[in-house]
Amino acid sequence: MYADASSVKGVAFFGHHVVVAANEDESIDALAAVKTAASFERMIVGPRKTIERYWERVSARHAAPRITRESQPVLAVDRQNLRGNTTGIVVRRARLDEWQTVAINSSAMIRDELGYDPRAGSAEFDGNIRSAIERGTWWVGEFEERLCFYCSEGPHSSRTLQLQGIWTPPDLRKRGLGSAALFGICDALLNEHATLSLYVNDFNAAGLALYKSLGFRQVAEFTTLLF
Repeated sequence: MYADASSVKGVAFFGHHVVVAANEDESIDALAAVKTAASFERMIVGPRKTIERYWERVSARHAAPRITRESQPVLAVDRQNLRGNTTGIVVRRARLDEWQTVAINSSAMIRDELGYDPRAGSAEFDGNIRSAIERGTWWVGEFEERLCFYCSEGPHSSRTLQLQGIWTPPDLRKRGLGSAALFGICDALLNEHATLSLYVNDFNAAGLALYKSLGFRQVAEFTTLLF
């Protein structure tokens, strides 16, 4: 028997990425109680206070995380607060013939952030990149006929679209290319969504400075446990 939406106090998704969202201790405890031990999880993520309590309840029957990102500010921007320009940058959705370049750079971002190569020993990652490009959810910035910036559309609701996979190749940084490209992508996506959001590690000073310069403001805080 299913409850109506007005009675839902918390939700959780259990897969390679475990996502938990609940505010009340009773709801967090109930979600933790139905969690079975699993070795295939790559991460657990959600609001900081929620994840802290959830992990207290499941840690005894779970492998310890190899990395803990305790504080990850959640940032959001709307049309009114977006600032910037696209000087010198072409912003567009990635083309399918560019999938290998997108996959190489996306995997570099994951290696840099999460410490593993998602392409190693599996074709699933490349297939997911191709599928996302075909759906039109991968964006790129182009500068002097070279792709200089990457960003993908993540989960969305009537309130916001989450931006993911944000990456400027290291040799193209500190030239304003990432700022210009991300502004252009946000400018286009805000025609379709009320707000855009993302989350970032609290120690990523360069990323925080970039997002805040474009008008993003902190609206929440996440914690991520990586396995």
